Amino acid sequence: MKPITTYTNFYFIGIGGIGMSAIARYLFSIGKNVLGYDKTSTQLTRTLEKEGIAISYEDSISEEIKSFTPEDTLVIYTPAIKVLGLLDYFKSQEFVILKRAQVLGMITENTNCLAVAGTHGKTTTSTLLAHLCKEANLPFSCFLGGISENFKSNFLYNGSEYSVVEADEFDRSFLQLHPNWAILTSTDADHLDIYGDNASIQESFKAFANLVTKNQQLFVRKGIDVGRPCQNYAVNEVADYYSDQLRMEGATTYFTFHAPDILPTEFSWEIPGIHNVENATAALSIMLGLGVEIEVLQKGIANFKGIKRRFTKHILDNGKIYIDDYAHHPTELNAVIGSTRAFYPEKKLLVVFQPHLFSRTRDFVEDFAKSLSNTDELLLLDIYPARELQKDFEGVTSQWLLSKVPVQNKEVCSLAQALDKIKEKEFDVLLTVGAGNIDTLYEPILQWLK
Repeated sequence: MKPITTYTNFYFIGIGGIGMSAIARYLFSIGKNVLGYDKTSTQLTRTLEKEGIAISYEDSISEEIKSFTPEDTLVIYTPAIKVLGLLDYFKSQEFVILKRAQVLGMITENTNCLAVAGTHGKTTTSTLLAHLCKEANLPFSCFLGGISENFKSNFLYNGSEYSVVEADEFDRSFLQLHPNWAILTSTDADHLDIYGDNASIQESFKAFANLVTKNQQLFVRKGIDVGRPCQNYAVNEVADYYSDQLRMEGATTYFTFHAPDILPTEFSWEIPGIHNVENATAALSIMLGLGVEIEVLQKGIANFKGIKRRFTKHILDNGKIYIDDYAHHPTELNAVIGSTRAFYPEKKLLVVFQPHLFSRTRDFVEDFAKSLSNTDELLLLDIYPARELQKDFEGVTSQWLLSKVPVQNKEVCSLAQALDKIKEKEFDVLLTVGAGNIDTLYEPILQWLK
């Protein structure tokens, strides 16, 4: 296969995906003609259009597409899209069609690739890793699964010696990468529609870990078995690299980081939650391995602003608090609701949750019910289907999930009804959470609260 940079045109099918858009931005930044299709207009696709990337929202063959040839055009698609007229057209005309992960692997193959994998925590960890690389002025590029609040994008180019990538386990995509350094944050069961069972997921994560050739360049959360030697990290328990002495003072979290050959060092930042200290511990471990001075890392941690939709918090003049988060798995819900409860134990909490995928709701319904029980009032939105069809999951509905949640004040509504319903509620803290299109409520809610 010829190098991807020899193509003139790049057509993205599903360009609005967070991982797809990062690659699109990279190719556009090196002067390629980048365009694509997505099903719906979102804040991200509109931002791409403002940056100069043409996007169509119709599954049709334009005159420009007809002018492309297989020699000058590479088609990149997300495996979340199964059936599409555009995809059929490019296949029939014998264009080279590659999955997003294949292209990411090709782009980063000749770099020192720093890859972050895990069912949870990979977006925060990889974004922090990219931020610390920038603070250390390393020559790097990054391809992230979230929008950094520090550089307002999921892509940044600052050189080509290193690359920071979020290694996605969906469809076993991360096995297309060539990591020189890697972090494995968690291996909880997820994507059972792809893997079938938990054993297959564990084997896939082990296969990813085995892509790293040097033991000292693989960092794994203590307690996870990858079947090979590695460095481990933890919080509040001794490991090769670990953090302890966590404390909160106002909005600031303090923790002490321990690593071989350095003195215990105190760090502080504005990012809440024990799980995020764990993510920081992993990122700090790799950065020390790259030879970055501890003082540079202290400064970088202190000025890290986080990721959009990862515990994005607003404290309003009227005393109400609004938090928005991307969590869509029971473990993630436990973390974000638990952190909210820890910060505001005496305040009335309203959770608005949009389940993501019928299959995930079905596979983890009891765990979701348990996670959602830790609130005072629950507004459950209809399930966001993404790539799935309701007819294939008879009986799997938000009403079914709601019936299992032991909360007295609870109801189901559509996304269109949600804002009006929220306005009727009495609450001190509002938490909107989910990975579908619940993010479209963010600005309207914020404007109403202000």
